Amino acid sequence: VQLVESGGGLEQPGGSLRLSCAASGFTFRRYDMSWYRQAPGKERELVASIRAMDLRTRYADSVKGRFTISRDNAKNTVYLEMNSLNSEDAAVYFCKADEPPFGATYWGQWTQVTVSS
Repeated sequence: VQLVESGGGLEQPGGSLRLSCAASGFTFRRYDMSWYRQAPGKERELVASIRAMDLRTRYADSVKGRFTISRDNAKNTVYLEMNSLNSEDAAVYFCKADEPPFGATYWGQWTQVTVSS
């Protein structure tokens, strides 16, 4: 099983980044997918999630209206489009796969997002 994040980097405040998480080794379309992030000195927090069954999405209040999670089951990939970035979005971002209702859970490595002028 692998979850490989990419797309992180340095962006200016107000800019945009698109994160990708490519999955392999499990039946991607059956798994709920999520993005988490963790900033230095802070706990890991859920940023956004998308369900396998009905593509229902959920967002942290801090990113609503700025971030969009999506998935492409044909490519076994989940995305996080991040717009209007600010300094509080700087963190390492992880993707996570959960098999509903109480099945396996997989975490990816991480990708770093830095927001600075």
